[in-house]
Amino acid sequence: MNVRLIAVTNPLFEIQNEKLDPEGLIAYCARVSSPHQENLDYEKLLAYCIKHRHWSIFEMVDMTVEIITSRAISPQILRHRSFVFQEFSQRYAKVQRFETYTPRRQDDKNRQHSLDDLDESDKAWFGEAQDEIRALSEQKYNEALEKGIAKECARMLLPLNTQTKLYMKGSVRSWIHYIEVRTDMSTQKEHRDIAEDVKKIFISLFPVTSSALGWA
Repeated sequence: MNVRLIAVTNPLFEIQNEKLDPEGLIAYCARVSSPHQENLDYEKLLAYCIKHRHWSIFEMVDMTVEIITSRAISPQILRHRSFVFQEFSQRYAKVQRFETYTPRRQDDKNRQHSLDDLDESDKAWFGEAQDEIRALSEQKYNEALEKGIAKECARMLLPLNTQTKLYMKGSVRSWIHYIEVRTDMSTQKEHRDIAEDVKKIFISLFPVTSSALGWA
């Protein structure tokens, strides 16, 4: 799995000979009705808006990230409908890679939770099983393509750990919600790891907002 920043809204004007950063743009738009719209001090303003749940101002800035994960995890990400997505198409391009996962034991009391306490022998068996299925799937997938079978059909032979790539764009407001939901322990670990990486990027870009949220 891999997450990296692709783009963030970049203000195209200056205030008091100082270029606005993304958080400065949020504050500038928030002060649309204020005679002090060009005030560059916005830490208290953003904290106030978060405290009183004035979320609309955080829709003024977008962030786009690239996510590399498996086809098992990507549907969970795509459920966040306030975002815009582009995903690697198995209809148009040949699959190249597969993810390898370390297994965990099912929690008997919580269907949304798993426990990392399996015996090493069981982990080894699961790793070998992944290798075996991946090798067979890749072999049959390539044979299907060689026979002229369309990629959109040949992909039916591929396992869920087939690697995919997504571009995910959303507002700061949407990212706040995504991070809060998907860093929770109820989220599958592989997806939670992605959300934690997104959170690190978010904190670096939006330190004032992150501090007000208690993240920084």
